[in-house]
Amino acid sequence: MERPVVSVVIPAYNSAGTIRQAIESARMQETDLEIIVIDDCSKDGLAEIMEAYRGCPVISYVRNKQNLGAAMSRNRGVELARGTYVAFLDADDWWAPGKLKKQLALMEKGEYALCCTARELVTPQGELTGRIIPVKERISYRDLLKHNSINCSSVLAKREVLLEFPMEHEEVHEDYLTWMKILKKYGSACGVNEPLLKYRLTSAGKSGSKWKSARMTFGTYRCMGFGLLKSSACFFSYALHGVLKYGGLK
Repeated sequence: MERPVVSVVIPAYNSAGTIRQAIESARMQETDLEIIVIDDCSKDGLAEIMEAYRGCPVISYVRNKQNLGAAMSRNRGVELARGTYVAFLDADDWWAPGKLKKQLALMEKGEYALCCTARELVTPQGELTGRIIPVKERISYRDLLKHNSINCSSVLAKREVLLEFPMEHEEVHEDYLTWMKILKKYGSACGVNEPLLKYRLTSAGKSGSKWKSARMTFGTYRCMGFGLLKSSACFFSYALHGVLKYGGLK
């Protein structure tokens, strides 16, 4: 097979009810791509759902031998990827048509290492809420220190950069940590300020508890090597943005 432009990495754990929508939203993108589903030892019949895609040349289904977590599963997907770029998509989210095409146009024009998009919040049942979380068209490292405006399921990044900065420290927000490391070295990220990601709200996962998420965010700054004073200043800005964005800490 020819090398795809984009490798879509979908970490999945007990996602039988949502995985089809995620996969189909990736398949409809007007981009030469491959889709890599990393099954992190699901117990809900995800393997049976994936049987429907057996033989599809653009879809690879990989099952972890042991539960690795979302971060390590994404890293494994990046290692397996053949594309020049990698796009992350969680198994309970989905994309609007044209998402990757618009991001690629920006990435190739400005030679950025990373691109993200705005997102529309979706109920746990999959209903659109109309609530949009915007992004700046240019996101600096300084911007990112104030709050994490980059949602993982919206990210398109160069594979070589993600190999350089794999996700780690799952006890904190490993994706936020990765974006900060990338922008610290490579400069600004670009953003498409359109809700091309449909982001499902859920109480499950590491960010389900707002206070737990807050503690993890402070820990993320500490993992960046920041002292207590700088970590506290960044956290104050994060908390303020959380109130403005969600009406409470997030």
